[in-house]
Amino acid sequence: MSSPSSTTPGRAAAVVDGRSTRWDDHRAARRAELVRAASKAVHRGGPGVSMDEIAAASGTSKSIIYRYFDDKTGLQVAVGSAVVGRMHAALTQAAEAAETPKRALHAMVGVYLEMIESSPNVYYFVTRTGSIAGTDHATGAPVADAPLAAFLDSVTQLVAEPFARATDVAPADAAAWAAGAVGFVRGAGEWWLGHRGRPDAPDREQLTDRVGNWLWAGPVGVLGENRPTSRPDPDPTTVTEESR
Repeated sequence: MSSPSSTTPGRAAAVVDGRSTRWDDHRAARRAELVRAASKAVHRGGPGVSMDEIAAASGTSKSIIYRYFDDKTGLQVAVGSAVVGRMHAALTQAAEAAETPKRALHAMVGVYLEMIESSPNVYYFVTRTGSIAGTDHATGAPVADAPLAAFLDSVTQLVAEPFARATDVAPADAAAWAAGAVGFVRGAGEWWLGHRGRPDAPDREQLTDRVGNWLWAGPVGVLGENRPTSRPDPDPTTVTEESR
């Protein structure tokens, strides 16, 4: 007869698994709290905010933060993952709600500019300040750039879809254009963040329209003009009255 204190192996494993699950859930929730607190600290203090300032804003100490993140770059990667996750969700929703491919492109440009304008400090913290620290041993890429790189790749796919529907181009052409478009929008957005206080700078709505129109009219027009037709090309050696 077993004693009341004895525990079967299966029950012991269940108890251990339950405790492990609760600890994992607690750790994930605490990490999320620290990421939110760090984002708020960066929003108020700027992309160069120190770990001491982040810890104070989190109501804890640096040693506690380092239990959840190896260093400042680790925290930066976590903040970046949260930011780009929200941005990707917003871009996806904007693209899916648009009635036409052109409106989808304009909507995504608008969402991107709106989100970087809402907190330039967090945007710069995610995209710039930590890229000097460490590399991914598998890819060789800077660790802090990993969330941004994944985000840009996924956004390229989002942008390529409406463009491909409107032009009926090869997938490779659509992907190439979309990659360039994403870089163009990012560059235009960062220029605007640095110059929006100038009296001659466009506001966000104006820039959204301009960038969307530049992107749309350029490649769509060029590819439309270059589509093959049933008419043969004229002999370049033939001189017509029109060309004289």
